[in-house]
Amino acid sequence: MQTIGQALAQNLVDRGVDVVFGIPGVHTIELYRGIEGADIRHITPRHEQGAGFMADGYARISGKPGVVFVITGPGLVNTLTPMAQARADSIPMVVVTGVNRRDSLGKGLGLLHELPDQLKLSQTVAKHAEQVCAANDLEGALDRTFRALSGRPAPVHIEVPTDVMDLEGPDALKISAPTTADVPDLSAIVQRLAQSERPVILAGGGCRTADAALAELAEKLDAPVIQTVNARGLMHGHALTVAASPSLQTVRNLIEEADCVLALGTELGPTDYDMYATGTYPDMASLLRIDICAEQLARHPAEATAVGDVGPCLTQLASTIPARVPGDGAERAHKTRAAALAEVEALAPSYGALIGQVETLRDALPGSIMVGDSTQAIYAANLAYDHDRPGGWFNGATGFGALGYAIPAAIGAALADPTAPIVAMMGDGGAQFTLPELGVASDENLPILFVVWNNNAFLEIANAMEGAGITATGCHPGAPDFEAVAASYRLGFKRTSPDKLREALTQILPLDGPLLLEIDMQGHSSPTD
Repeated sequence: MQTIGQALAQNLVDRGVDVVFGIPGVHTIELYRGIEGADIRHITPRHEQGAGFMADGYARISGKPGVVFVITGPGLVNTLTPMAQARADSIPMVVVTGVNRRDSLGKGLGLLHELPDQLKLSQTVAKHAEQVCAANDLEGALDRTFRALSGRPAPVHIEVPTDVMDLEGPDALKISAPTTADVPDLSAIVQRLAQSERPVILAGGGCRTADAALAELAEKLDAPVIQTVNARGLMHGHALTVAASPSLQTVRNLIEEADCVLALGTELGPTDYDMYATGTYPDMASLLRIDICAEQLARHPAEATAVGDVGPCLTQLASTIPARVPGDGAERAHKTRAAALAEVEALAPSYGALIGQVETLRDALPGSIMVGDSTQAIYAANLAYDHDRPGGWFNGATGFGALGYAIPAAIGAALADPTAPIVAMMGDGGAQFTLPELGVASDENLPILFVVWNNNAFLEIANAMEGAGITATGCHPGAPDFEAVAASYRLGFKRTSPDKLREALTQILPLDGPLLLEIDMQGHSSPTD
């Protein structure tokens, strides 16, 4: 005989779940009876927000949903921020929580961790959320919850009342066979692409796993490929790559000069296409779109659309489209790359140097997974930076834009791929949102390079306030002593100045455990430098 908690855990294992990020509490003890006997690695973050961000980073690299176990009430509420970030970036996440006993729900009795309606709260963010009301509900609830991950991925939530967790559960839970969607009819898109003379491709996060097919299609069309932030790393160094933001006017010019624009797995959202909040988008002649989400496709007018997984669609397009004689595609891409970098440096002179520092990190750790927070170095590189690993560049600076993302998400990525170099990049302000999660990297001895650009400020916000004629109020929280922080969590430490970054990297690499590298933007460096 097994309990509902044990049956739930075993079903997760049967679905391929091997890592769970969670913090146990009195309202999840019976769920942990299942974790105890299951073949699941449990990672204990220091805060539920960290658990959610770890699950996000794990999902992006593993390709499997990140799974979170948290308590009812504050556990779920603390997880809503990473759930919202995952929703914005189409990342699969399964959040399992407790909830108070069934006869108390909605009555305001003042129970520990009570919410007026926990399920309704999670439904504001989760793609699907439901409660297991009885023992015989578990199989169906799990099946519906995991099925909701199909289509456009997003976080889902399942809650189990405390008086249901320890009920006798079934010996085994069936798992419905996954449905596989056929490649949609692409004939209208193929025909229009064949007629085009100067096409451009917009590659979004939906292309992350289709690097070879994207390159083949681009070469056959002689089409420059503009990458959104979540597509960076695709076609690294390719002559047709334009790893620069379509918010830049020089990149918009390339789009507007095209006679056909093929948008693949991109929501055309303003954090990629209008980050300066001008209210304008580049004009797109003959816009063709392929996306896994029909609702997303309906939000922008297009000449032709297809609902489907971009990966298989790209493979079919690449095999169907006839190759043409190369024209000026590579030249257009080259000119745009150069013009985009010049535009970024003109907009913010410091950004050019910051992009150079990110490139130094990339070159010192080739093929790395680089996870970023909302900080100036990330803002700069999101505008113009070519990463060298498909799916290896992602950050919290677009979409929902949550601070504190880098440290825990990098930990999740490291657990998903222990063989990859991992770099977490953040400012001193954002680091303090989730600084205690460094303890997890220490607990698990993960060789992550945590890079902190320390300017003792929320400098991007301070600059924006001063630019608007407002005194930079609240923008200068005191930074901690990062060397002491690293020591307290048993991490290695190195301080350097921007001009000595390359030298510092030669001194600390390769890593044999987690290390915190502070880049002091006031120019100070370690006495040993």
